[in-house]
Amino acid sequence: MRNLRLNAPASVVADYFRLFVNRRAYTLQSNRPHPESARHYYYRPKDNKTGQGLSLTPDTIRRHLEGEITIGLYSINPATQCSKWVAVDADYQDSLTDLLKLSFYLRQDGVESALENSHRGGHLRIFLAEPLPARDCRIYVCGLALRLGIPVKGGKQREGIEVFPKHDALKPGRYGNAMRGPLGIHRGAAQRFWFDGADEDLEKQMCYLNSLPKMTGDQLARLIAGKAIPPQLAPPEPKAEPEMRRHAAGPEFRILDHINTKLRTVGHNNVTRFPSCAEEGHDRSGDNLSISIEDPRKYICWAGCTRDMIRAAVGCPRPVQHALHGQKKEASNVEIRCDSDGLARGEVPCGGSEGDGLRG
Repeated sequence: MRNLRLNAPASVVADYFRLFVNRRAYTLQSNRPHPESARHYYYRPKDNKTGQGLSLTPDTIRRHLEGEITIGLYSINPATQCSKWVAVDADYQDSLTDLLKLSFYLRQDGVESALENSHRGGHLRIFLAEPLPARDCRIYVCGLALRLGIPVKGGKQREGIEVFPKHDALKPGRYGNAMRGPLGIHRGAAQRFWFDGADEDLEKQMCYLNSLPKMTGDQLARLIAGKAIPPQLAPPEPKAEPEMRRHAAGPEFRILDHINTKLRTVGHNNVTRFPSCAEEGHDRSGDNLSISIEDPRKYICWAGCTRDMIRAAVGCPRPVQHALHGQKKEASNVEIRCDSDGLARGEVPCGGSEGDGLRG
């Protein structure tokens, strides 16, 4: 990818930091594809000595813009629950048509946006005059999209646009979802994607983004007056703490009591190496077994092992009568939230650190 390398002046780096960076935590896209999936996954880089996550610096931004690395940027500052931008990611069939439609109606509301090309579709960016509450941004953009008949992914809607920030607010210690930093190289596509509206030059691109009118807090307040987040996109009610139940045959099975491999947290789940898969060479990343943090009774092997196979592998096979009874309910205890704050399985490469969801 050396032929995609560019020079990023200090002024461009400073403007980029001001426009896009909400917090100093960031993710890094792996230079090498995963040996099994061939995807270039993202991970949170850590200091080799301390194990602490690295903080974003102007030099990190420079290296991203010049093409040496590719970073992902988080959409919410946890200290304020605010964001500097709203991004709409669309990668389904005819998604660009929906993005152009949304851009048109945003302009009718006096809101300017910038269209960025992507590997499978496009990203529409709205820049804010000052960091504004993530919840208010979502109320406006999600509500407008639904009124226009544009599907918004979430709840039972499996295909549609994704609106970043994807959360109204972050819980303590959470990172939320990140997106590939604009104007860098997408490692999987081996391509740099640009914003429409300016020549394919870093300084001209940044000049264009700086010139766009930014949405103000007063403007957003008027647009969402009397509105709330659409009910189909509202966060689910908190679940009651799972009760410990005992079966007639003995205590309830808890997989964490039967494994001794090292766990690492990926969003809402703990992931670890699954011994039987590893022995067969199918778990090189050490993340085939995923266990829900919220309810450890829920677990899944991403290599396709059934519940009975998993229990047998950890040395606690189910009694025959329970195995037969459970064949029709195989999914009941393996339903895992795969959106770690949006992260699907495998978003951590071999040797990488924990990570949350990131869109490319």
